[in-house]
Amino acid sequence: MVNWKNLDTLNSFEELKKVAKVDLASVMSGENGAKRVKEYSVPMAGGMSYNYAAKEVDDNVLSALSELAKEAQLSEKYEALYNGEVINTGEKRMVLHQLTRGQLGKNVVADGVDKREFYVKEQKRIAAFANKVHSGEITNAKGEKFTTVVQIGIGGSDLGPRAMYLALENWAHRTGNFKMEAKFISNVDPDDASAVLNSVDVAHSIFILVSKSGTTLETLTNESFVIDALKKAGLDSSKHMIAVTSETSPLAKSDNYLEAFFMDDYIGGRYSSTSGVGGAVLSLAFGPDVFAEFLDGAAEEDKLATNKDLLSNPAMLDAMIGFYERNVLGYDSTAVLPYSQGLSRFPAHLQQLDMESNGKSVNRFGEPINYVTGPVIFGEPGTNGQHSFYQLLHQGTDIIPLQFIGFKNSQLRNDVNIQDSTSQQKLCANVAAQIVAFACGKKDANLNKNFKGGRPSSIIVGEELNPKSLGALLAHFENKVMFQGFVWNINSFDQEGVQLGKVLAKKVLAHETDGALAEYSKLLNI
Repeated sequence: MVNWKNLDTLNSFEELKKVAKVDLASVMSGENGAKRVKEYSVPMAGGMSYNYAAKEVDDNVLSALSELAKEAQLSEKYEALYNGEVINTGEKRMVLHQLTRGQLGKNVVADGVDKREFYVKEQKRIAAFANKVHSGEITNAKGEKFTTVVQIGIGGSDLGPRAMYLALENWAHRTGNFKMEAKFISNVDPDDASAVLNSVDVAHSIFILVSKSGTTLETLTNESFVIDALKKAGLDSSKHMIAVTSETSPLAKSDNYLEAFFMDDYIGGRYSSTSGVGGAVLSLAFGPDVFAEFLDGAAEEDKLATNKDLLSNPAMLDAMIGFYERNVLGYDSTAVLPYSQGLSRFPAHLQQLDMESNGKSVNRFGEPINYVTGPVIFGEPGTNGQHSFYQLLHQGTDIIPLQFIGFKNSQLRNDVNIQDSTSQQKLCANVAAQIVAFACGKKDANLNKNFKGGRPSSIIVGEELNPKSLGALLAHFENKVMFQGFVWNINSFDQEGVQLGKVLAKKVLAHETDGALAEYSKLLNI
């Protein structure tokens, strides 16, 4: 029997607050630090590991976190989710994104169909379509191959797929898996669509319109922008466009598209990269086999998340440590710092994943809660961030926990040796140095040069960023967010916070305004 209880009703939470805090600078110094780095690590899928040696935890804290995870029934709640119980209480829906990459439990039936079979069927349809595009069986009106794919979508229809494409672009070039260049149009700002269209040959471009409902204002506006550009080029837009949508949307059976691929209401936008939302663009860009590897990595990480032992479950452990930092140590932000240029947009995806999921102040039943929930997420790839906001991270008045991501090898393997080390070695040296600098600091009589240390971080380490490790990385953070939502007893799978602004924007466009809204409309010449 699963019980959904607020955090502040759990006995183990009160016990956790009594556990002695860890002096991070002390435990990370000398041989103690070396021992922690070796011991405080747990394997992940995709050949990666999650190392939490530089976090403010010890065996006592971890034991208390384990007890809290048990009392909060995190494993049981995950099991309920993947077995098809209604976990999204706000919208009274199941949550099935894990089912797009594998089946962990029993068959889930909804809308009269086996949902795993439904997702696999759509993946096969997408694969067949992509193969026909690559082989030249599906072409433009002149019988010429498409060379570019452009995704039109916003939010989860853009951030995740864009981040995944950029993450694999260099790897695909090196390994011979690069099929088509991908571009993305998301912002309703006309400069976004114009810039993308000016950068591609529209006659050799295929466009993917992504909208579950088929009514997303920004996406349909950008679709009209694209259709207009195709018509001006003398092209039939229906021969250049496909849709990813729900079977009940107005886009589903429209003659305006070469093909329509389907998703459903059980997969939220920010969790949709492993559905057709990411599947279509990634399969066209890199081939269906690469997308399948990506799914395999995610499926393996999902399976690890079923482990009931906290110290053997990387996503749950990451979640519980992050929860400890938020609710006991009082840190309100987390920086995600990937030392891989391929992950340049991954922090942006995690901003939506985490903040849209866990930015809640009521519990699953719509009742106010009396404790803090999701942190602010931000980040940039290293080493760029070091020359930007690391000053505040090192010496600012706020302590901000850090999540590093690093790989031993570059994607292109195109490196130079300068001053007795390669560029990749220099990159990795910076990661190692930053972790220890943040944790241990440096004493100096000149306070301007003094580093207090005690700034916690973790690192996910892998051999290289490839489809399997990327899938595992994505699933790790999705599951981390899920587990934290369970601890806070909030619904991580709706997003009412994005709706009010949309409603008011429609009133502005319909000129149904008064008060401040009317004045701001005038100010912006609407």
